[in-house]
Amino acid sequence: MATATALAPVPPPQPATNHSQMTPLPPSVFTLPQTAQLEALYTIIRSKDTTRGDFLFYSDRIIRLLVEEGLNHLPVVKKIVETPTGATYEGVGFKGKICGVSILRAGEAMEAGLREVCRSVRIGKILIQRDEETALPKLFYSKFPQDIAERYVLLLDPMLATGGSAMKAVEVIMDHGVPEDRIIFINLIASPEGLRNFCTKYPQLKVITGWIDLGLNEKAYIIPGLGDFGERRYCE
Repeated sequence: MATATALAPVPPPQPATNHSQMTPLPPSVFTLPQTAQLEALYTIIRSKDTTRGDFLFYSDRIIRLLVEEGLNHLPVVKKIVETPTGATYEGVGFKGKICGVSILRAGEAMEAGLREVCRSVRIGKILIQRDEETALPKLFYSKFPQDIAERYVLLLDPMLATGGSAMKAVEVIMDHGVPEDRIIFINLIASPEGLRNFCTKYPQLKVITGWIDLGLNEKAYIIPGLGDFGERRYCE
């Protein structure tokens, strides 16, 4: 007969491990526990030889881990329930409602991971592109839940390079009445430059990232990075 195996305790949220030359890291930045398994997943999705099918599968695994970590940073309140045995259990429940907002188009890839752990979650969308005249991020489209101002918002975008699009997205969300400290930004890979820019402008906003890379090259691509996430995700 198989013996039961004790479950390891869930680790508390960890401040980000510094893989880059960024010192010190902003206190609002958190990362996944940097395990060998996690590094193996990133090695697969970084490789230019990885097939699209494998890229989808393994990036989805990381996205789900990131969403779970993001939920760890939401406030909770005491909640008492009755179990089928008639006993009472004193636990916790989430305080308030949540929603996701994906930055198009790559951010849409993270929506499924959020829906897998939050049933019937509301999700908004926002499209930000570079303005050809000013070279600055410009809002082209947004659609949010009508009551977004009353919710905690999980902002979804897989890559944080310069931080321009993410900062513009936060600006738009806050213009709809969401306080800065009720937004959590979730992404797979971040650059030190992007984190510095983002956290300087929004110090009360928490960032959940899976990995902090070395930096940006002359074309503002994250190095070593994984290439264009959207292209690898949606194109054969």
